[in-house]
Amino acid sequence: MKPLNKIVIVGGGTAGWIAAAVLSNKISKDICQIELVESDEIGTIGVGESTIPPFIALLKVLGIDEQEFIKHTQASFKLGINFANWKQQNESYFHPFGTVGAHVKLYEFYQCWLKLKLNGFSLGYQDFSPANVMANERKFYLPNMVPQTPVANASYALHLDAKLAASYFRAYAEARGVKRTEGMVTDVIKNQRGFIEKILLKNGQHINGQFFIDCTGFRALLIEKTLGVGYHDWSNYLPCDRAIAVQTENKGETVPFTRATAQKHGWTWRIPLQHRTGNGYVYSSKFCSDEEAKATLLSMLDGEMLNEPRVIPFVTGVRHDVWKNNCLAIGLASGFIEPLESTAIHLIVRGMDYFLRFFPDQECEPALIKEYNRRMTADYEEIRDFIVLHYCTTEREDTPFWRWCKNMELPQSLKERIDLFRAHGALREGVDELFRDDSWYSVFEGMGIRPRKYSPQIDNLHEGELETLLVNAAELLKNVVKKLPSHDEFLREHCPAEKIDFKKMA
Repeated sequence: MKPLNKIVIVGGGTAGWIAAAVLSNKISKDICQIELVESDEIGTIGVGESTIPPFIALLKVLGIDEQEFIKHTQASFKLGINFANWKQQNESYFHPFGTVGAHVKLYEFYQCWLKLKLNGFSLGYQDFSPANVMANERKFYLPNMVPQTPVANASYALHLDAKLAASYFRAYAEARGVKRTEGMVTDVIKNQRGFIEKILLKNGQHINGQFFIDCTGFRALLIEKTLGVGYHDWSNYLPCDRAIAVQTENKGETVPFTRATAQKHGWTWRIPLQHRTGNGYVYSSKFCSDEEAKATLLSMLDGEMLNEPRVIPFVTGVRHDVWKNNCLAIGLASGFIEPLESTAIHLIVRGMDYFLRFFPDQECEPALIKEYNRRMTADYEEIRDFIVLHYCTTEREDTPFWRWCKNMELPQSLKERIDLFRAHGALREGVDELFRDDSWYSVFEGMGIRPRKYSPQIDNLHEGELETLLVNAAELLKNVVKKLPSHDEFLREHCPAEKIDFKKMA
């Protein structure tokens, strides 16, 4: 055995400090030293203001007090995503967190609902989603605080300030022995095996390590510029290649969901925090100029701007190898998928989770690296397919962008998923996938893709009894939600944000 006794993380921001926090939680500083190198001269993109439910699990694993974290990061709660104008103009649907409905005598709820719907049932699939019903009513309550009620089946995530989150994870990591070194990396030295041996800083300092984690963002200083790892470009599936972002003061209530509104050449986001709102436009430069995108975004703002809009170019895809030799890429250095389903922070955490599963010694055995890369690539492909589903099923033909999306060539894996679903509502199940059945059902239904038939097994249930059961379940859910506090009331009572001057921060 040749255990690692020094891991160097190059780059800070959300990716670097989450990586440091995860490692410091799992690895004793007496066994392996962790050093993070970042430069104050290099700004961070601040990716990931909107999260998904696995992020709550990360806080629990790290032993972080959720209430304290919410206060520090100005966070609000997120029950899902509202998609407006994606299928057609003036139509919207909701992708909720948590389960929808409940099994009926061991039969899957979706199939039970589908049988009734194909026979003219009036209630929609989302009428049985506690997250959706709460979001519609602008209500919120922690699911684990209301056991034995329909709301207990909801899940939630957070909207948060990415820079404040990074500072929180930094404090967490440093308290557990992570060493921070400030400096600009000017050179990277490899040994005869092609492994990274050390990095050189602008001030002349040398930092040696046995394993290196590349958190340098789109620059990919270690994984690409040093080790020459290429990139799978998925622009042929996801044409958006730019984003423009701006922060504004809050106006009105703080809704417990993200808004994703389809525009002429892409889509805009609206992410409400407790003391400000994040806004952005993700678009394709083939169909839209930066000037037009900026004008579109600014025309939709309803609060005073807190910073100047900034354009962020990107290429959708993933590295050929996320881990090569003794270097692991995390965050934007490993790949990027547009933030439609808020998966950026999840992929950071997932990358670290897999790294701990296949944790190496100094030899970095190829079998570990191969399996890690296979699993991470599969995760990226699953998320890619789920994002493409939002675009390719559109019925819009009002702009060249949407006509392109409607007629795009699909990944074979997604084509097979859609074909399988159209038959009897069946879903292809992978190993440890992020998006579970209810997520696929919600987007399929929201985009107007409904199976031709339901599962014949459901005929074992009496249709009249089934309809009565579902009607009563929807009514019970509605009545329970009516008694809950509003999202703003819950925030004020349980986790009001710390006071911060956002104009000074911007």
